[in-house]
Amino acid sequence: MKKVLVVDDEERIRKLVGDFLKKEGFKVIEAEDGRKALEILEEDREINLVILDVMMPEYDGWAVLREIRKRSRLPVVMLTARDGEEDEVFGFELGADEYISKPFSPQILTARIKAILRRMGEEDGEVKIYKGLKIDVKGRLVEVDGERVELTLKEFELLHFLVRNEGRALSREQILDAVWDINYYGDMRTVDTHIKNLRLKLKDKGVYIQTVRGIGYRFEGER
Repeated sequence: MKKVLVVDDEERIRKLVGDFLKKEGFKVIEAEDGRKALEILEEDREINLVILDVMMPEYDGWAVLREIRKRSRLPVVMLTARDGEEDEVFGFELGADEYISKPFSPQILTARIKAILRRMGEEDGEVKIYKGLKIDVKGRLVEVDGERVELTLKEFELLHFLVRNEGRALSREQILDAVWDINYYGDMRTVDTHIKNLRLKLKDKGVYIQTVRGIGYRFEGER
């Protein structure tokens, strides 16, 4: 049974999300603020995903997300009343895997959660080796010049999708549909933001991800 931590200062929201997830077979743990959430995550290493509200007193969702990303690639879904594009892009830059605005559909939220966990659980035995870059798909590990690189779940999925389509020019729409789900309604800048972050983390091997003017991106690795 997958375990989900729901973090929101509104008891009504925690109950709504929790009840729906329980009906779908998830085990749910609740936290009413950011500090409590971090305490739970420190004690319970079996949590599979976090649903995190942004606007909370004292320790907000952004602060919690930063702390999570310092220690793990645990999937995080941001749940917030703020629906501006800048907030959404900011969330992805910090390492969020999904960003869902209130009011929301519990069915859509659950579908997104299942999609994230399904992608995490997919086992693919491939190990791709390029000059200075190693990608272990099954282990979800990436090394640049022999040193491990920490990627968020979305960054890894993006890299994996590009590599699986090596040599092929992919549009932003194709990337968004494949990596973020066909029902994702976010801004196309989400793709550009993640590509930028991925290139930075891959250091000089970031050049393997090429920009194709007027189309999108293409992966061309050197062997």
